[in-house]
Amino acid sequence: MTEKSDTAPRGDLCIRTLAMPADTNANGDIFGGWLLSQMDVGGGVFASKVAKSRTVTVAIEAMNFRKAVYVGDLVSVYANLVRVGRTSMTVHLEAWALRRGEEHPFLVTDGNFTYVSIDEHGRPQEVRSTDTSIAT
Repeated sequence: MTEKSDTAPRGDLCIRTLAMPADTNANGDIFGGWLLSQMDVGGGVFASKVAKSRTVTVAIEAMNFRKAVYVGDLVSVYANLVRVGRTSMTVHLEAWALRRGEEHPFLVTDGNFTYVSIDEHGRPQEVRSTDTSIAT
């Protein structure tokens, strides 16, 4: 498993977005489901680069919601490859937030996502690449 760092993001930057008012829950905080979906989008981008194919999410595990995200926070998702199997891979994702007026981002959520490489018919296929140095 990838070692977690609370002081600096680790891995490849996959997505960066701004938390907006439409993304809030009944308490006015950013809805956890929105954050989870941003992580899945970023992880899917990363997994497709690794597999050199389409990928689908098949499992999410070990999610840790550490701090709340608020409207106006800049959310960045970073990915690290944990494991590559025959047709699947596990990716550790970290979501970091940067608040207005602050200089340093902080870890808000992390977890492991499993993706499967699929062919044009949606069937599992072998991961084409095990190259862990993913260039953007």
